[in-house]
This record gives sequence, C-alpha cells and structure tokens, in this order.
Amino acid sequence: MTNMTDARDATGASAAIPTICHWIGGERRSSTSGRSAAVFNPATGAVSAHVALADQSDVDDAITSAERGYQVWKTYSIAKRQAVIFTFRELLNARKRELAEIITAEHGKVVSDALGEILRGQEVVELATGFPNLIKGGFSENVSTGIDVYSLKQPLGVVGIISPFNFPAMVPMWFFPIAIAAGNSVVLKPSEKDPSAAIWLAELWKEAGLPDGVFTVLQGDKLAVDGLLNSPVVQSISFVGSTPIAQYIYETASKNGKRVQALGGAKNHMLVLPDADLDLVADQAVNAGYGAAGERCMAISVVLAVEPVANELIAKVTDRIAKLRIGNGAGADGVEPDMGPLITDVHRDKVSSYVDIAEADGATIVVDGRGFTVDGHEDGFFFGPTLIDALPTTSRAYTEEIFGPVLSVIRVKTFEEGLNLINSGQFGNGTAVYTNDGGAARRFQNEVEVGMIGINVPIPVPVAYHSFGGWKDSLFGDAKAYGVHGFDFFTREKAITSRWLDPATHGGINLGFPQNN
Repeated sequence: MTNMTDARDATGASAAIPTICHWIGGERRSSTSGRSAAVFNPATGAVSAHVALADQSDVDDAITSAERGYQVWKTYSIAKRQAVIFTFRELLNARKRELAEIITAEHGKVVSDALGEILRGQEVVELATGFPNLIKGGFSENVSTGIDVYSLKQPLGVVGIISPFNFPAMVPMWFFPIAIAAGNSVVLKPSEKDPSAAIWLAELWKEAGLPDGVFTVLQGDKLAVDGLLNSPVVQSISFVGSTPIAQYIYETASKNGKRVQALGGAKNHMLVLPDADLDLVADQAVNAGYGAAGERCMAISVVLAVEPVANELIAKVTDRIAKLRIGNGAGADGVEPDMGPLITDVHRDKVSSYVDIAEADGATIVVDGRGFTVDGHEDGFFFGPTLIDALPTTSRAYTEEIFGPVLSVIRVKTFEEGLNLINSGQFGNGTAVYTNDGGAARRFQNEVEVGMIGINVPIPVPVAYHSFGGWKDSLFGDAKAYGVHGFDFFTREKAITSRWLDPATHGGINLGFPQNN
C-alpha cells in the first residue's frame, strides 16, 4: 500500500506526495506508528516522498512474518532454491535500468554510477546461484572402527541487514543473496534517506517466486535498528555504515548473542611514488575522489605524494576538475553529468564544515567546492569538487571521514613516511599505491595495515568470490562481506558422529571418554 498526503508544489497547487511503506508478508504494509520522515530529490531539494518509520509493533510484525517465511523456505530443496535465485538474477539483469533511475532520484548519483552499483551487487547474486557447492558439508568414513563423521551446514533462521544510504542496492546485495541461498529469511532495514530501492527489490523477489516473508523490508530509524538488535528471533546482523554506529551495532548485537558483521568508516590513502605515471594517477585520483560525490567508503580522500611529484600532480588534478560536469544525476537532454549532488543539505553542510576546518588549520584550498550551485537547481544539495594542499595530519579534516568530494594532498619525503602515515591511522579499509616498481608494490602490500589494497587500482573492491572488509576501526568482528566469508557467516555447522551397530559385534558398556584405538 502506498499512502498519499497533500502538499503544495512550487505554484501553490495541491500535489500528492507518496508514503513509502514496509514490505511484510509479501506485500506493501502501512505503518502503525504514524511517524514518517521526508525523502528528498537531492538535485532539486524538493520532498519527493515520505517514508514510514516503524514502531515496535511494526518491528514485531516484520520479524514474525520473516520467521513464518523461514519455516517455509528452509524446507525448499536446494534445486528449488537455486531456481528462484536464478530467476531473480534474470529479472534484475533485465530491469536494472529501472532500479538505477530509482536510486538516482533519491540518492542523487548519476544513472551510470547507479548502474555500476547494481552490476557490482549482481556479482554476489551470481555467486549465490552457485551456492550448492559452497554449503556442502564433509564426510569422513570409518574414523574409528565402524564409525563415520560428517558435517552439515544449515541456515541460521531470521537474519537482519541494516544498510547505508550511499549504496541502497549494492550493499544489501552484498548480504541477502547469500543469506537467502543458504536458507535464511531476511529483514532489511534500508536507510530512510533512500528507501525505495529496497521495496523494488522485494517486489522482484516475489516475482521470482520467493515465498512471502523470506524477504522483508522494515522502514525506520533507530527504533527499527534497536528492534532488530534486541529481538531474540533475529540470529545475525549485517551492517555497513559509519564507525561509531558499526561499533554500537557490534556491541549491542553481540551482547544479545547474535553473529555480527559490522563494516565501518574509512580514510583511504593513495600513495604515489616518484616513478608513477602522473597522468594515470591524476585520472584515477579524480575518479576515486569525486565519483559518487565522494559518498562511498572506498573513496580515496588522501593522496600521499612522495616528493618531488606533488606540484605537478596537483596541477594535473586541478586541470581535470575544471572539466568535470556537475548536475542532476538523471541528466538533461541525453547528457549525463560526471557528478551529482550530496544526499541531503545537512550532509552537504557537514562536508563544507570540514573544508572550513582544513582552512583554519592552515591548509591551502586549491579548488573550493563550497557554495557551489547548478543553474536551474539552486535548491539542490550540490557541493563542488574540492582539492586541498598541505593539510596538516593533526587536522580533523585529515583524521576524520568526510564522505564527500574532498581530496587532500599531503607531501611526504619517502615511501616509509607515507606507509607509516597510513598505518598510524584509525581506519584500515582500503588503500592504493601507484608505482612502476614491483618491489615497492610488493613491500607495500605486505606491510600496509589495511584490509583491501590496490596496486595501480584506485578503488580495490574485491570481486564477489573474494570477500569485502577492512581492518582496525573499519571492521568490527572478523566476518567480512560476501565470498566464502559470507556463506560461513549465514550458516552454522553440525558435526554428526554415526555408528550403525552390527548386533554380532556389539562392544558392551564402556564408561570411558570416547577414544580412537
């Protein structure tokens, strides 16, 4: 069900604004709470919808429905589960443009970037289609006379996913294809800033033949999050977001006996050695720093330039920034911009405040994105690409995650100085090194204290059959996303020791500890 409320458009005429509801029991479900939040089109600044915010009754309904769905889904044969996932894959591939346009309308990223997000999520769907090979148990025959030992991998039950605003399709797809393939049911709590992609995905699952309740969408804020964290029915939590929230998720869910994979924030560095191709580095720094308006945890936000390359590199990056097209991510007259707006005006102002901090701390603002506007979209949440030189490493603009199109250059004298700066940081999500020296690259990959490393690759997001996750305050717990880690996370193992007795050789009573003689 989609509710409509009256509002006034720019001309004063009455306009209906939809309310985005939950997806419970295989259908759209209105909220009982009466609470809602505004959803904006970031390019125009206009309210495009309201999203329901769950109360405890909504949380309970969602979890109860998911539990019922799980009881049905776990009885499906592997072949039937696989058929549903293959159908979902085909439907998603055929209609991904539709989903991309929904993402652009609520997040602001350009359509091609939204399509790229979906394609990376599809990799995990495709991995999940091969799940029978990844949830097999093992068998050891005759471990002791007449005794066999074998193991089974079984689903957890109801699992919770809490996803961020910056990737409303890809991040949920890091988790739910594997969780569903393994036989679990999922309750997804998307960001209230861009909630429609989750509903679209739920409808696609239903069309693919997934039983009602196996994929549930619970809209909401902290109340919904805490409802999942504290529910005795929910067996695990998967989360991607900022480090303080990741730590809260990990501590609260773990205290309640749940499995947790909680991926936090980042401050990703690119180390540029003097032998690097600076044209390549400039291209890649712009792509990694300003793509998706910097709203991604794998964005490069700091370039460590080993002297004497900094001046030349800054000039090349500045030249490329001047050529970037910034505008409505949906495009106009068939022309798509390079970069869209930020998600909200509040976030735009927060990003701007970090540039203020850098300037106050003595940095040089080479290209200033503060106060940036787009003709015809003056109320949009735009922030221009920003380039900062000589940022002190004591500045909060260096130590904290900005999550916007702000790229800082820090000059270092040696490889060792750059490596030490990376390793001394709070975060350990992603990093990159640019060099033509294989020995330097090998040393970097061995000594850097970061979970995901690119060698002449700016955003080293692993393919789906490897796993995604950082080190230090970028990951809480030890369970990474997707890949083999994902299947291990969403299943639990039973080990069975079996003997089928031969009445003629029954061994009688033995009260000692089991031994293999």
